[in-house]
Amino acid sequence: MPMLPPNDRRYSATHQWAQPTPEGTLAIGITDFAQDQLGDLMFVELASVGRILKAGESCATLESVKTASDVASPVSGTVHAVNDALKEHPEVLNVEPYDHWLVKITPHHAEDYTRLLTAEGYQNSM
Repeated sequence: MPMLPPNDRRYSATHQWAQPTPEGTLAIGITDFAQDQLGDLMFVELASVGRILKAGESCATLESVKTASDVASPVSGTVHAVNDALKEHPEVLNVEPYDHWLVKITPHHAEDYTRLLTAEGYQNSM
């Protein structure tokens, strides 16, 4: 049964989430729908800290037994941190996609976040 998207973050139409953090960055991850479409994840490659991304550019590549897929950054900004633990255990994204971020981005424009979908808006777009 699909997990409901949490209300404490915003979503892109391409199945990424962005969650504000106490340090002023946005944690970026994938939705339950995205992990389900990918299948069992085997490998994660993350953008480098300091990399400047435009919204829509790849912030990570996820490889599963079925396919490899780029994860589009839902906002423009600079990569502030990467979740290196995912390199050893990418499978946690299949089990708890809303508990594990890929990268944290310092956004260049605050309005990028507010333009993303609410949890309800994301669910209704499915």
